[in-house]
Amino acid sequence: MTFGIKAHRADITVDPDSIDQSELGIRAAVIDNRKREVFPLILPMPGLHNLANALAAIAAASASGIAVDAAVYALRSFAGLARRFDVIGTSPGGITVIDDFGHNPEKCAATLRTLKATPGRVIAFFQPHGYGPLRQMGAELAQTFARELGPDDVTILCDPVYFGGTVDRSEGSERIVQLIAAAGGNAEHIAVRADCADRIAAIARAGDRIVVMGARDDTLTEFAQSLLARLA
Repeated sequence: MTFGIKAHRADITVDPDSIDQSELGIRAAVIDNRKREVFPLILPMPGLHNLANALAAIAAASASGIAVDAAVYALRSFAGLARRFDVIGTSPGGITVIDDFGHNPEKCAATLRTLKATPGRVIAFFQPHGYGPLRQMGAELAQTFARELGPDDVTILCDPVYFGGTVDRSEGSERIVQLIAAAGGNAEHIAVRADCADRIAAIARAGDRIVVMGARDDTLTEFAQSLLARLA
């Protein structure tokens, strides 16, 4: 059983001209090449990576004996997973807050590309999930934020989550901000997360999308919710 967005001869694929991305979802014509049948997919979550995941789910369902049209229709009611491009809400002033698990270069890139597929400035808040991971993949993370975001977008980093112990803390978020700036991006380092909220509230304007990114810290969702409440 094969599937893919760009694999047009796969068993389950899509018509590339049918893909319609919005801020909160994606539509496409799903093609079952085995029977030359086409079904309209309405997925209530945005991003080409989610469209690829949807095709995988449809292919798996079909391999299990479920009709393709039934699988496609079922995805209309899929509510998604917590902290995977989880839209917390939109303020009365038109600022949307999104909670996302993105914490490594590949996952962050997928989220940022989804955001940039529709108009509007992005304020990306990123909390690194430890000094060790930041040292390991910091340069690639910096390249990701610099490459995927535009000159009007802003990346804000607080200090990494620290759970104690003897981990080397000599290289932190300020290094990543310097690397983003060196690559042509727009980034700020604000050590304390609460101060980051102050900064975000001060610069946010109508039409902005604020995305809260990071892992290994359940309070990030509370942080995103508090941002929305503050903007309201």
